[in-house]
Amino acid sequence: MGVALAVVLAAFGSVFLLAMILAFIVCVCKFTKNRDYGRRLHHHQIRTVSNPELSSVKMDESASFDPTINRISMEELKVSTKNFSTDLIIGDGSFGMVYKAALYNGSTVAIKKLDPDAFQGFREFRAEMETLGVLRHGNIVKILGYCVSGLDRVLILEFVERGSLDQWIHDTSSSNNEYSEDKFPLSWETRIKIVRGVANGLVYLHGLDTPIIHRDIKASNVLLDSSFEAHITDFGLARKIDSLHSHLSTQVAGTLGYMPPEYKEGVTGATAKADVYSFGILMFEVATAERPNLPKMMEKKEMGLIEWVRKMLAQNRHMEILDRNMPREGLSGDEVNEYFRIASLCTEEIMVDRPAMSEVVDLLNKLST
Repeated sequence: MGVALAVVLAAFGSVFLLAMILAFIVCVCKFTKNRDYGRRLHHHQIRTVSNPELSSVKMDESASFDPTINRISMEELKVSTKNFSTDLIIGDGSFGMVYKAALYNGSTVAIKKLDPDAFQGFREFRAEMETLGVLRHGNIVKILGYCVSGLDRVLILEFVERGSLDQWIHDTSSSNNEYSEDKFPLSWETRIKIVRGVANGLVYLHGLDTPIIHRDIKASNVLLDSSFEAHITDFGLARKIDSLHSHLSTQVAGTLGYMPPEYKEGVTGATAKADVYSFGILMFEVATAERPNLPKMMEKKEMGLIEWVRKMLAQNRHMEILDRNMPREGLSGDEVNEYFRIASLCTEEIMVDRPAMSEVVDLLNKLST
């Protein structure tokens, strides 16, 4: 009996010892796994925090791209805009208001303050920096510098005296610039000059080594200087493209009424032919003073601007659709007809049927005006 009990106790002790060893091994494995997971998590957190794009959101930085101005602090910009007073607002660009400001050196500039909570506001800022900062062309608004302070991001832009083309065509009551007394109406010759300027600006953008697609050509994104020369502005949706990729974004971009029909078919990338279409719509708008995003009535039916224009042109009524406030002296019916023919080419439904902007410039230069 004693021997049997001893054997049982020995066996039980062996099993207990084995169980303890196994439990110890399991604990060690769990501890090692948790420690490694903690190290990986800590390493991942460090990498995330050190992401330069995220950390740069809160940095204080300013830069100048023009020799006429030095780096400007956010404090100077607040003083120059009277703490971004609504009285100094001269425009509402994508993702931010635009203010008129006088810097300490006496120069007048436009200040664009990006909305801190704007959708993709930081991407908008980066896009503006990568495009406007290096562009120099007579029909492109120059970016003179920028300032970042905390979550505030501000662009310093060339001030273009007469304001937006949209105001000159549609808003006869606006008086936020010194030229308001002779603001309206624009002559046919002036409208042709403006359209040519926009076309030349787009040729420049599309012809860069890495082409730039604006993606939001419209009347409010065209500014006019004292000589009524056009300057393309607001590159919030601009995209660079290379020869291997037709676009860098699959998101629909642009303004209702100016967007090409291929967007409805799911072709949403940035292409030069999309800019050509928007430019064609702008040509119709400049000549007719009708807004592309508002319906027109014809034959007791509502229709968009482009459908209305096409129907009127098909009936040889091109002179009837011109802005009724525009002077008619010396106006050539043949030239008006050719103008609308060029605009119609730009707004072809099929993308490949539209001309390049360089071809459009050649056609516009043949107009006698």
